Amino acid sequence: MAKEHTLDCLGEACPIPLIKTQKKMAEMAVGDTITIEVDHSCAVKNVPEWANKEGYNCEIDEIDDGQWEIWIEKTK
Repeated sequence: MAKEHTLDCLGEACPIPLIKTQKKMAEMAVGDTITIEVDHSCAVKNVPEWANKEGYNCEIDEIDDGQWEIWIEKTK
């Protein structure tokens, strides 16, 4: 059964959100999802760029002014 993970990267500048995401994704099973909370625009670019390159499903939601949730599904 797929698990949903969350990662709080609020207040953290690049490349920390990307490094934390990569580390967490390595521990996750195929089919698991993760929601990463970020408030640094650099992470909104870097994290999805990496996820797409890896072939993962990825969506971005701006939940507040200058605050985003990045959703990634581990597909392989």
